[in-house]
Amino acid sequence: MKNPLLELDSLPAFGRIEASHARPALEQVLAENRRRLLELTAQPSPTFASLVIPMEELSYRLSRAWSPIGHLNAVANSTAMREAYNECVPLLTAYSSELGQNTALQAGYAYVLQHEGGQLDSSQRKVVENALRDFRLAGVDLGPEEKARYCEVAQRLAQLATKFSENVLDAGRAYTRNVIDGAELAGLPANAIDRAAADAREANQSGWLFKLDQPTYMTIMASAASPQLRRDIYEAWITRASELGPSAGRFDNNPVIADILPLRHELARLVGFDNFANYALATRMAKSSKQVLSFLDDLARRCLPAGRQEFSDLEEFAGRKLDAWDIAFYSERLQESRFKVSQEALRPYFPLPKVLSGLFALIRRLYGISVRERPGVGVWHPSVRFYDLLDQDENVVAGFFLDPYSRTEKRSGAWMDECVVAKSLPAGTALPVAQLVCNFTSPVGNAPALLTHDEVITLFHEFGHGLQHMLTRVAYPSIAGINGVAWDAVELPSQFMENFVWRPEILPLISAHVDSGESLPIDMLQRLLGTRTFNAALDTLRQIELASFDFELHANFDPSTGATVAATLAGVRRRVAVVPAASFNRMPASFAHIFAGGYAAGYYSYKWAEVLAADAFEAFEEAGVFDRATATRFRDSILARGGSLDAMDAFVRFRGREPDVRPLLKQTGIAA
Repeated sequence: MKNPLLELDSLPAFGRIEASHARPALEQVLAENRRRLLELTAQPSPTFASLVIPMEELSYRLSRAWSPIGHLNAVANSTAMREAYNECVPLLTAYSSELGQNTALQAGYAYVLQHEGGQLDSSQRKVVENALRDFRLAGVDLGPEEKARYCEVAQRLAQLATKFSENVLDAGRAYTRNVIDGAELAGLPANAIDRAAADAREANQSGWLFKLDQPTYMTIMASAASPQLRRDIYEAWITRASELGPSAGRFDNNPVIADILPLRHELARLVGFDNFANYALATRMAKSSKQVLSFLDDLARRCLPAGRQEFSDLEEFAGRKLDAWDIAFYSERLQESRFKVSQEALRPYFPLPKVLSGLFALIRRLYGISVRERPGVGVWHPSVRFYDLLDQDENVVAGFFLDPYSRTEKRSGAWMDECVVAKSLPAGTALPVAQLVCNFTSPVGNAPALLTHDEVITLFHEFGHGLQHMLTRVAYPSIAGINGVAWDAVELPSQFMENFVWRPEILPLISAHVDSGESLPIDMLQRLLGTRTFNAALDTLRQIELASFDFELHANFDPSTGATVAATLAGVRRRVAVVPAASFNRMPASFAHIFAGGYAAGYYSYKWAEVLAADAFEAFEEAGVFDRATATRFRDSILARGGSLDAMDAFVRFRGREPDVRPLLKQTGIAA
């Protein structure tokens, strides 16, 4: 029977892919790649056409085979899929290290640059220069022993990242909170209560059963009047995968972190960097640790006075000292008191089908791109949908899967992933396909899912990533879409899209009451707009705390003392935190972004890119949010360019100057 993972000329056959297909498919592709690599590196006088383009094809084929495996492990995690994924990771890591340390291949790329550099266009030159940089970062110049050690470290780090992610998922799965007394449900919205009742019935329990998924956690934190319910859920969430809490020690990530940090440091030192932070910056917009830390410190200095005032107002409103599990609840009550609007009151106005139709209408007005659902495509869960993107001539230019709802076998959070990377090479073309994943509360019965305004922001955010992936015009996979984009600029398109959700011109497109069909009333719309700057300084300080912790942990690592996780976090909190942390807070143990998700020494990217996004959106505010000329310029300068253009050059091409922090400070009200 043919392996569906090797059907590379069509969409992944998710309906037919099984865990047992993973390893054989990967082994076959890697073996074919290695054979072809020997032929390519044997050329005496390689050219861009004879070496680089075939290498792009090899990388594309590997991506096509691997993408569904990694994706299913994240959205349909089963024992079999997890085992298959874990078997594959060492194979992939070994190949990646082998490729990065291939001196014959590096020599081939260097030969191409030396002999054809003057004839290459800017995209081709970027492909070659990026490859030569990555060879250096992978240790191509090391001696045999150091190369072997580099591979060993990279292999172990890949395994540890997988283990970290699994521990977080398992700790979340292991916890449920049963409610018997209906009084404990006070304040919770009807849809959350209905979901909990359905989950209790499914588990053959009485009352209501709350699981530890992201939407449930956020709803209880913001809405539950019961301090005990809030505390229980908060403690379970903030101690996930640690030595404390309901699953104390069962899925403990502390030893995993203690292994990860020295190995990252060693990897960086092997290839000539002082620490892992400097190693990570080699591929980013920010050029030095000093620049990153100065950026974060400057932002903290601007936010602290406003943050202290916001927290003081919160405690004054509550009439008492607040614990960590009280913050979201009283923030929501104070916001309701000031603006007479709440996330839960807004939910009926944001049914998912209406939000999607409004989002698609916006994309059509900005870029002339229409979105159409395509039924009959194989999916990994019945709730997943597939959509085509069409240009003005009705030609399909891209596609995406949308997986909107939380499930126990799915990791928490929201993300965009590559399903198919764009290519336009002599051997053939491929249209880009994205996978957009969220964790909204699934609907009960025939009613549509209802989103909070925060969840609408999340959807627009991920669609922004999707647009950069899908609207690329770059021919070469290694720099198409989000590939080759500096990590601290990759959040620009996503955070840029968030701005539309606050515009009075857009809200009528994405809102319609689930019962009456009426758009968000103008008075409620005005009150919602007023909430945008509410507690903005506290929110920004929270992000600065996470970013500073991440960066300092990697920049200041000392092998003689090992992982000083608690001390580093405590030091950062003393400088920038306004809200006191719970004594049992073990946030690092579930901080998957930096220990399992590619954001190591890079969490600052969210704030860095937010500066870029606010500044970019100001161009739309100046010209009109639907202005086609501005949108075309944004698409041509940012979305379509992928990694073919330096991130700063791309921004300057759009804005006419380098980025300015003032639009962000104005947007969040911090400037005032």
